[in-house]
Amino acid sequence: MPLSPQQDILEIAQDASVLRFAPQAGGRLLSWTIDGEAVIHWPEHADWSQPARIRGGNPLLFPFLGRHRVDGKIGYWRDAADTVRELPMHGFARDLPFDAHADVHGAGLRMVLTDNAATRVFYPFGFRFEAVYTLIDAATLEVTLRTANTGNARLPYYAGHHFYFTLPHAQRGETSLELPRTERRHQQDDGSISAAEPGEARYTLDEARIHDRFHCLVGDPDQPVRLIAPGLNRLVTIDLQRPDSVPWYAVTTWTEAADSDFYCVEPWLGLPDAIQNGMGLRWLEPGQTEAATLRINVGKLR
Repeated sequence: MPLSPQQDILEIAQDASVLRFAPQAGGRLLSWTIDGEAVIHWPEHADWSQPARIRGGNPLLFPFLGRHRVDGKIGYWRDAADTVRELPMHGFARDLPFDAHADVHGAGLRMVLTDNAATRVFYPFGFRFEAVYTLIDAATLEVTLRTANTGNARLPYYAGHHFYFTLPHAQRGETSLELPRTERRHQQDDGSISAAEPGEARYTLDEARIHDRFHCLVGDPDQPVRLIAPGLNRLVTIDLQRPDSVPWYAVTTWTEAADSDFYCVEPWLGLPDAIQNGMGLRWLEPGQTEAATLRINVGKLR
């Protein structure tokens, strides 16, 4: 897996399961392999000159996710004081260095980002954002996004994941996604969120109707998200009902091109532009902390 010589890569392993991270490059999980087979995709030739454009791993989306706009102009948001501020798509966390703290037992990694003068230009709040990855066993990964308000004002946020799951593009038609009860939405050209359509329990990944779509969870998930890939003899189960976790709002499905050998299944706490449309917008009071946790299990179909 070629990597930039400028990146310090940390590796966490348990039995045949190996996670690789670049904490200084946005706290990014780069890859997950089990028995040498890629579960999380990482491109063979990653261009580190534009980290946000690398299609792979799990970029962390914080403090806001997706595209947001003010008066039709993308990349801006309006705060409670009516001040318009610039903010990159998917927020700034994926572009900043995190402090890394390895688990003393060797099976996990905690990466931490805190506010500074540069972040307060975009987002005028005191915060502590942590991503905690723990290998429960060789086939099970738990991930927690923990957000704390360390300032004196109410803090708005909606964070999320951007998992790039390995999937050869020719296998999309035989690969299916199973979901709990959902309503399907998308972001329209003017930035607004579409009206809800009834969600299906099962899709195949070659369906155009799930490209760049938000599958908004209806109530508590009554079953996990399942990615069923017969061509890889692989069943990926994403459990969004973890104890003490705040509720996940949606699961987003996306891939880049017809020949991309990955498919993204992304648990999100809100929808794009939630700071204005309110869909999943979360508020933390000064001193408050909350966590969003999920578990991913990788098994075989036969």
